[in-house]
Amino acid sequence: MGNAIGEILPLAIGVAISPVPIIAVVLMLGTPRARANGPAFAVGWLAGLTIVGAIVLLLASGNAAEDDGSPATWASVLEFVFGVLLLLMAARIWRGRPKPGQEAEMPKWMQTIDGFSAGKSFGAGALLSGLNPKNLALTIAAATAIAQTGIPGGKQAVALAVFVVVGSLTILAPVAIYFLMGAKAKEILDDLKGFMQAHNAAIMAVLLLVLGAKLIGDAIAGF
Repeated sequence: MGNAIGEILPLAIGVAISPVPIIAVVLMLGTPRARANGPAFAVGWLAGLTIVGAIVLLLASGNAAEDDGSPATWASVLEFVFGVLLLLMAARIWRGRPKPGQEAEMPKWMQTIDGFSAGKSFGAGALLSGLNPKNLALTIAAATAIAQTGIPGGKQAVALAVFVVVGSLTILAPVAIYFLMGAKAKEILDDLKGFMQAHNAAIMAVLLLVLGAKLIGDAIAGF
């Protein structure tokens, strides 16, 4: 199981470093419904990662590795494809980064966060974690990597749980800060939001470049 966790940790960190969802949960924690919407968003985020990861594990378990323990060809091809996609996403984000002095634009739906219900917050968290292209690719890659190790189902579930928890730390942390730090929370969360908003493009481009190169390298090693 240690090998599986070692393989997925970089991918989990890649999921955790998601500026737009972090900004979204911070904005929710600044609304009148913060006490309900913040936790609902976090639970939705956990659910999205868990559902996608569990589905991939069920599909990949038993056929993600050859009899000699080497990765199955389809798994290596999948890693390679995802690696290339992440590199293309990195290039697109870098080319579209704001010019010096230009403020980064956030998705228009964020302007309606004040009116979100707990149910809508849950749905937003699930969609941003489970169906966001970057997170979807990383979660599928992580679940496939777990399946490739051939460890028993119970240990696979534990490894997936580790992935989900690590990939959710940056979403859970603002919620914890809000509930535990009282009046001090606003300043901390505002600083976090400002940093993520200002450096969104650079953070994402570098992250996707590194993770894309890792997946391509793992795929080549498996061929």
